[in-house]
Amino acid sequence: MQQQMMSPLVTQITPDARMSAAVHGDRAKCLQRLIRLDMPVPVTVALSFDAVRDAALGNLPDMAALMAPFGPQPLLSVRPSSENADWGGPSAILNVGMNDARFAHMALAMGEAAAARLYLRFVQSYAVHVARLDPDEFHLPDQADATSLGMMLAAYEAETDEPFPQDPAVQLAEVLRSMARAWDGTSARLLRQAKGAPADAGLGLVVQAMALGLGQGECGTGIVQFVDSTTGAPRITGRYVAQNLPQMDKTDAEGALYLTRDPRGASLQDRCPETFAQLLECGALCRQHLREEMQVKFTIDAGKLFILDAVRVQRSSRASVRIAVALAEDGVITRQDAVLRVEPVALSELLHRQVDPNAPRDVLVRGIAASPGAASGRIVLTANEAQASAARGEPCVLVRRETTPEDIRGMHAASAVLTMRGGITSHAAVIGRGLGVPCVVGASDLLIDRKSGRVMAPDGRSFAAGDMITVDGTTGQVLAGAPPMLEASLDGAFQTLLEWADMFRDIGVRANADTPADAQTARNFAAEGIGLCRTEHMFFEGDRLGVMREMIFAESSDDRRAVLDRLLPMQRADFAELFSIMEGRSVCVRLFDPPLHEFLPSDKPGMRDLAEQLALPLPEVTERVAALSEYNPMLGMRGVRLGIAIPEIYDMQAQAIFEAMVAVGAKGIAPAVDIMIPLVSAMREVELMKSRIERVATKVAGPARATLNYRLGVMVETPRAALRAQDIAVHAAFLSFGTNDLTQMTYGLSRDDAGRFMSTYVQQGVYAEDPFHTLDIEGVGELVAMGAERGRRCRPDVVLSICGEHGGSRSAIAFCRDHKFDYVSCSPFRVPGARLMAAQLALTDQIIKP
Repeated sequence: MQQQMMSPLVTQITPDARMSAAVHGDRAKCLQRLIRLDMPVPVTVALSFDAVRDAALGNLPDMAALMAPFGPQPLLSVRPSSENADWGGPSAILNVGMNDARFAHMALAMGEAAAARLYLRFVQSYAVHVARLDPDEFHLPDQADATSLGMMLAAYEAETDEPFPQDPAVQLAEVLRSMARAWDGTSARLLRQAKGAPADAGLGLVVQAMALGLGQGECGTGIVQFVDSTTGAPRITGRYVAQNLPQMDKTDAEGALYLTRDPRGASLQDRCPETFAQLLECGALCRQHLREEMQVKFTIDAGKLFILDAVRVQRSSRASVRIAVALAEDGVITRQDAVLRVEPVALSELLHRQVDPNAPRDVLVRGIAASPGAASGRIVLTANEAQASAARGEPCVLVRRETTPEDIRGMHAASAVLTMRGGITSHAAVIGRGLGVPCVVGASDLLIDRKSGRVMAPDGRSFAAGDMITVDGTTGQVLAGAPPMLEASLDGAFQTLLEWADMFRDIGVRANADTPADAQTARNFAAEGIGLCRTEHMFFEGDRLGVMREMIFAESSDDRRAVLDRLLPMQRADFAELFSIMEGRSVCVRLFDPPLHEFLPSDKPGMRDLAEQLALPLPEVTERVAALSEYNPMLGMRGVRLGIAIPEIYDMQAQAIFEAMVAVGAKGIAPAVDIMIPLVSAMREVELMKSRIERVATKVAGPARATLNYRLGVMVETPRAALRAQDIAVHAAFLSFGTNDLTQMTYGLSRDDAGRFMSTYVQQGVYAEDPFHTLDIEGVGELVAMGAERGRRCRPDVVLSICGEHGGSRSAIAFCRDHKFDYVSCSPFRVPGARLMAAQLALTDQIIKP
């Protein structure tokens, strides 16, 4: 009857009340579920989103009807109930209804100190959160009694020019209005939007009778959960604060009893075994029927248990995976649900060390989070110093203005990389992700003084080479010193979840892997093959850089072939190891791509070393280096242009690939190889390269009497290649879209320099997101879709993929699924997340379109 007298926007929570999280919020709906499970929940009334919006405008519900279910002289709590509990809300207000008369009554029943403490806390909360008074004027006194209470009430009256309200209905009305308005405040709106809430997200409120836990007999309050928030393993944790503890009962540092039996002191299980058993039963009911691990807030009042609330257990990335898998293995949820519940970023965090979230952070500078994970090390400023540090067994952080291919050996040796310049697809970022090395780029506020060997932070602090810093590639922060770390954790639950994900996804996931070590990482993460092997990275290993430089300085075609003959066995060995590791899985080898100047030194000491190595006069070396320099090398003689102008390089690489295939085939492994021509923009380029590669294949296969299982295709990374894909596909078995360069050329942006202004562009809404971080579906995506459609028009069986770094992002995977691409390829450490995202997208489609 009482429920019928209320407004339709205000509902007493009963088992059969019409309620939903979309109307009343997650907390209200959860409380109804607890009531339906016959849990001892105090009387609770829910205000819908619309009721709270009205309250913010001053249109409060009928207060008499709202308070009727609670009986005379109620003590109430008011808590927020947003649609998603993670979106937060205003602070809860407890003990609404405390007034002078109630204090006098309670002082007789439970003692003046306990009653005064309740009243003081309510006055403080009301003054700060409802009346918006200065918190410094309303701190809780050390001693709670009638005198300290009178002083706080007098302070309230002095600040507001009116006495503290005594009518519980007036108190509750003001609390509701205040909390409703707080939700609509600018700061609150921005905070919840940062957590993923829509701008117009609603707030519900729940008003609940207080179960104080301050009467006669066993009384107290506590919280309990049944899994470890860090590991996800089954474990009862929480706290219970009892009233009137005997002097001999030892408690923890905060004055709480232990929950389970503990040799260090008294526990709730010892004091109240029946109540403890009832709590365990509530936890099991929550897990089974709410299909989640919950943290339960409870009160014991005169030996009687009350369940006040239950919220989803806060959990680490490791725990989120383990909890989801455990719930599915126990039949509480389906495997599909388990796959959908885990955020892909959680997998990324498990693959790398992370700064302990509880550790203090002394932030020196912020940049772009380019490669996840965290590592501490001593500052080094050159690749050679990084290698020397690694040889001594000392972890180091390579700090550079920007990295070049010549720095790769130093990046291998370093624990982390930090650069002043660059964006999410810069050289340092791409290589860092491939190596699994934490990396922050674009820290433009940093200053590097090479001469003095020092690094200056924006706040004026100076760090010398050898000083310890920490790079957090997950957050983009660079920290002073070496804070505590959490180690990477790949347990059985991690593997199980990904095995389930592979059952549901409908698009292939391959890895970008440039070396045998990268390939092994890709195999460890169950990549279905290698979607991009950038062979130029092999030339920076060991002594190969010197041989490569000799080739660049060779005067004739014969001289170049003579030098390349020395590189041939090295490349052949690399490819053979790569094919062996992948054991018949497809390997897409991109032929040599970068401009030659990247292999040459740019400083005077480097040129002197090169002159000595080549036995040439320094002026001649300097002149040749200058002659090879280009105004815009990323648009100059690189990729297929280099292959046509200096064909000996591609001939050598093709020979190395085919000879490696023959060698591996002799061991019983049948390699499947895709040979990819980079930076194509015209059909004739593909014709020329195809004829040369086929001649090399015939030359190798004939004497070996071998059948070479390979396909020839192109990397579509110029707008013209996308537009003319129907011509190019005549000679290409596959089209692999290199979205890093395609984005760069479509936008006319340098991916290494755009970081200087990109944050400003995103903040002012010029771009919705950094296009090098998130695939631009409208612009670049239209070119990719057009290229795919035109390629299929000419060749229906053409294999389509994305092999740029976008391939590991959710939006790009969704785009590729929509356009029926065969696979995506990304850095090895992004493969687990990509597998999970692909499965989640497929499952979401099944839910929307059964």
